[in-house]
Amino acid sequence: MLRRALEDSRALLDTLLADDQAQDRFARAVDALVETFTGGGGGGKVLACGNGGSACDAMHFCEELTGRFRADRPPLPAIACVDPGHITCVGNDYGFEEVFSRWVRALGRPGDTLVLLSTSGNSENAVRAAAAGREGGLRTLALLGNDGGRLVGQCDIEWIVGGGGGGGATADRIQEIHMLILHTLIEGVEDRLGYRS
Repeated sequence: MLRRALEDSRALLDTLLADDQAQDRFARAVDALVETFTGGGGGGKVLACGNGGSACDAMHFCEELTGRFRADRPPLPAIACVDPGHITCVGNDYGFEEVFSRWVRALGRPGDTLVLLSTSGNSENAVRAAAAGREGGLRTLALLGNDGGRLVGQCDIEWIVGGGGGGGATADRIQEIHMLILHTLIEGVEDRLGYRS
């Protein structure tokens, strides 16, 4: 079982390594994040959201920006949509499909970056969040899985992990690669901002 899990994970990583557009996508994403943190008026913030394990990944990403990753540096502003008060209020009053979009409209400002994590790309609340981000003038970055689902083409920068053949990858393997990408983005941001570990 362990060997199969490692081989499945390696296969996804090999697919990512073979992606001719990966380096360009990475550079564009780092540029967007750096511009968010350093742009006009003192900079903006990152908002991140996802469901289930992807919510945990959004929280992990944000805590490494506000806390630390590898370098000792000032905190970088980032918020994950994991507040149970907000989620249960909006879910109860407007429906679960609105929990992220209302949060984006409440907190997002032009120049901020919205990071959407979805292994299927089909979660209605993530689709609506992307639309709210575009309407609000936010940069949008999506980490998706398999064929990317309904979110394909909805964000400025998109990573699709696990597509191609065999019915696709499982959500857990996709999330592992998503976290690797998120870690690498933080490393790229720290490097560009001049913070060395």
